[in-house]
Amino acid sequence: MLPIDQKGYEAAIKSYLTKEKPQAENLEIIELDIPVATGFSNETIIFTASWEEEGEKLSEKFVGRMEPKDGGMFPVQRPGLEKSCYLQHRIMKTVAEQNVVPIPSLLSYEENLESINRSFFAMSFVEGEVPSDNPRYTVEGFLVESSTPEERRQLIEDGLNAMAGIHSIDWQDAGLEWLDPSGSGSPTTKNQIDIWREYSQTELNGREHPVLDSALSWLEANDPEDGRIGLSWGDSRIGNIIWKKYRAAAILDWEACSLLPTEADLGWWLMFDRMSFDDMDVKRMEGYPTREEMVSIYETFTGQKTRDTHYWEVFATMRFCSIFIRLGDRLVDAGFMQEDSNPAIPNMVTASLAKYLGINNPTPSIL
Repeated sequence: MLPIDQKGYEAAIKSYLTKEKPQAENLEIIELDIPVATGFSNETIIFTASWEEEGEKLSEKFVGRMEPKDGGMFPVQRPGLEKSCYLQHRIMKTVAEQNVVPIPSLLSYEENLESINRSFFAMSFVEGEVPSDNPRYTVEGFLVESSTPEERRQLIEDGLNAMAGIHSIDWQDAGLEWLDPSGSGSPTTKNQIDIWREYSQTELNGREHPVLDSALSWLEANDPEDGRIGLSWGDSRIGNIIWKKYRAAAILDWEACSLLPTEADLGWWLMFDRMSFDDMDVKRMEGYPTREEMVSIYETFTGQKTRDTHYWEVFATMRFCSIFIRLGDRLVDAGFMQEDSNPAIPNMVTASLAKYLGINNPTPSIL
């Protein structure tokens, strides 16, 4: 028997799957795992269904994504993309059609899941390992404890190869004009700076954030005005990939996607590497490529020299710093932290951004 508080989810998902599999008989949800939902990002629901079809007994494991009650964590790229689940499903479907990186098999998008009244979609469950954020994969877990130097390097190389695959997509040929915030067919970096400035100002709601203000001004003043736009995954890191034998088995978490010079993803990758090693004062594991080696590996896969990597790492850290405003406020609203310890502004990302830019940080980290 499923716990009482899961019955509503069980009924809703059963109804959803019944529509997806009209030939199925005696369909049942036999396992349902709902991790504790914080409402900070999409809720992830893991479930297994069994059914009969033409006399054969079948079962399959799925992963469901449900819209958070308070909306997504990332700024909206343009009107019509307010629902994070809708954005993720649509971009994953498009990327899957390009056949350049592994994407889980998708089921349909549901605008309002029956009885739950939130947007939802499901996809196939992909077996494999995922590097942990907490505790960070640089401190413990399979990469530290059981991987060989050769396996670590293979994992990073394959991740960068997957990123290069995403960046090989011609956004116009792929029909991604619906993601263009300019509405003109000519998206720019300035469009994204404006989106993130407006997002952070809305989330700050009158509070001061001098480090973030300095970063946005620096980005605006140093905009490379690079017109070579592509699809940016947006949350490009090894923790958003399912790994099987140190190869990328599935690329996940597309809710931060946008149209940008593709070095924006390399900047996020390098930022997360810097925060996971340098900012945590953790020694790089044997075989794990250096930052410089990662840039070189990425260039090998793209066949092009990278452009303005420092700029894009600042851009990435600005984005992460902006996201922390909403995250900190939601931690307080959910009762996980007290108002006087709200990490919306004083946090390790703000500190990292100030350090990387070489500016003063008047808001010392409390997280």
